[in-house]
Amino acid sequence: MTNYIDGFVVPIPRIYLEEYKKAAEKIAEIWKEYGALAYFEFVGDDLFLEGTTSFTDAIEAQEDEDIVFGWVLFPSKEIRDLANKKVPEDPRMAALVAPLINSDKLIFDAGRMVYGGFTSLVAAKE
Repeated sequence: MTNYIDGFVVPIPRIYLEEYKKAAEKIAEIWKEYGALAYFEFVGDDLFLEGTTSFTDAIEAQEDEDIVFGWVLFPSKEIRDLANKKVPEDPRMAALVAPLINSDKLIFDAGRMVYGGFTSLVAAKE
């Protein structure tokens, strides 16, 4: 079987980054329960390279936002597809996501997230 990943980039208001992180850590465990092999999220640090479009520009990040880049590794597209059906239905997800999408304090805006599923092209390992 070939591994499959879901990748995403999303802006998070800097003042809520720690709150987002706490929810993401719990969300990661749920994804793993439904078949993910690994779940990663990283905060942008070096986002500009001359002659390229930065993630910051691509998602029109504001001065007070950090860029989070993440991916979820699955053993196959089939397991990923099943997880993508099951995870949103898990009752723990609603409780974890609700505070992040509250319109009074919007931490996670899915409409500004860039997302996609990917098959392997090159896999250079140790």
